[in-house]
Amino acid sequence: MILYLHGFTSGPASHKAQALGARMRNRGLGDKFVCPQLPASPREAIALAEGLIARHGATTVVGSSLGGYYSTWLAEKFDLKAVLVNPAVVAHLSLQKYIGPQRWLYTGEAFEFGLEQIEELRAIEVPVLSKPERFWLLVEQGDETLDYRQAVSRYAGARQTVLPGGDHSFTRWDDYLDPIIEFAGLA
Repeated sequence: MILYLHGFTSGPASHKAQALGARMRNRGLGDKFVCPQLPASPREAIALAEGLIARHGATTVVGSSLGGYYSTWLAEKFDLKAVLVNPAVVAHLSLQKYIGPQRWLYTGEAFEFGLEQIEELRAIEVPVLSKPERFWLLVEQGDETLDYRQAVSRYAGARQTVLPGGDHSFTRWDDYLDPIIEFAGLA
């Protein structure tokens, strides 16, 4: 199974989630793709993901931005493979500037992001990977939101695809759908 975890304020309607889900359906793997709407609370998001992992068994987590931060925690806890797309490396620091009222991009629903969520992020930080070979880092150097060099450093020893240009959305996403499915062992 592939569990896709979206980024901060994003959701299952994002291009990356929709494209990966569609590719998996086209390959007859639709029943092996799960992409929930994550709660604003990191603690609740992790609990939701842990429940899905328990229910579905063998899993590869694919996470974009904040979802990459969550995926790192889950991969370490459950000894899973993870694909990290322009991941938040120190989410409790990079997301501090977003404290206050927020809206989910695809539903428009409002939520509050505060210090409690920052502390929940701090609680799941993974400073060192126990098995970097389980990870595949996908970053674009043109990411305007996060410094790709932090991810390259944090995921040293992992498979790394570092591409020039691009942006935080990871503009070459569609080129990596089949390789991600293969990395997950579902080809």
